[in-house]
Amino acid sequence: MENERFGVIRDSMESNQLLQKAELGKIKKRCFTLPGSDFTYGLNSFLKEGGVAAAIGQWQTVDPRGTAQQRKLQPHYVALNREAVKSGLVTAAEHQAYRNTHEIWRPVYKGHLHHPAMTFPPGTTFGISTRPSTPIYDLLENKYQHLWIEHQKEERERLRLKSKEKLKRAKMQDNHTTILRRYQPQEEPAPLWQLPRFQKIGPHLDTFPSQEARQKAFNAQRSDGIARKGLRGQGIYNIS
Repeated sequence: MENERFGVIRDSMESNQLLQKAELGKIKKRCFTLPGSDFTYGLNSFLKEGGVAAAIGQWQTVDPRGTAQQRKLQPHYVALNREAVKSGLVTAAEHQAYRNTHEIWRPVYKGHLHHPAMTFPPGTTFGISTRPSTPIYDLLENKYQHLWIEHQKEERERLRLKSKEKLKRAKMQDNHTTILRRYQPQEEPAPLWQLPRFQKIGPHLDTFPSQEARQKAFNAQRSDGIARKGLRGQGIYNIS
């Protein structure tokens, strides 16, 4: 099914992946040279166990290790030195002579040569405790779903009562005592600094004929400033 080629077809083309064409229903060739049919892939097994017949005919055993009685006893130098000191020997020669004439061996344990066997109280269980069985009847009855729904209802009711209590506290009327507790008197700002020679000098210009006329003018300005713009109510009228 390959298309027609022009020119000379050389054997080296078979080793060039770029010159290979995809055939219908087959993957593209990678141009790798593979060994013959007698080649074995993987690792060779050099073990010769004999197969099933050898396994049935004999039983492979492991030689046991030497027991504690077969081990060579070792002298207990700490105990020998202690007993030599108790006998009144202090020099190295006297200690060496005491070791040569006395025998105190290190105790041999069955489990290990240097450490005694560990003892455990009766009824001790080793490992991880067994996982409890799954309550299949509770799963079939959707018990956990019902418990979760009841828990959500209780939580919702608790939040509702809590919010209701907050609203009840907020609606409490203030009395004279609560107002006085929250009242904080404002501090009067400090007066602007002036030179001492200008503190007792009065104004040189007074455009009002009397103090009553001054007060009336300020009251009129204050009442009219509601409809005016500006910070002090002295701007244009607000008609919007």
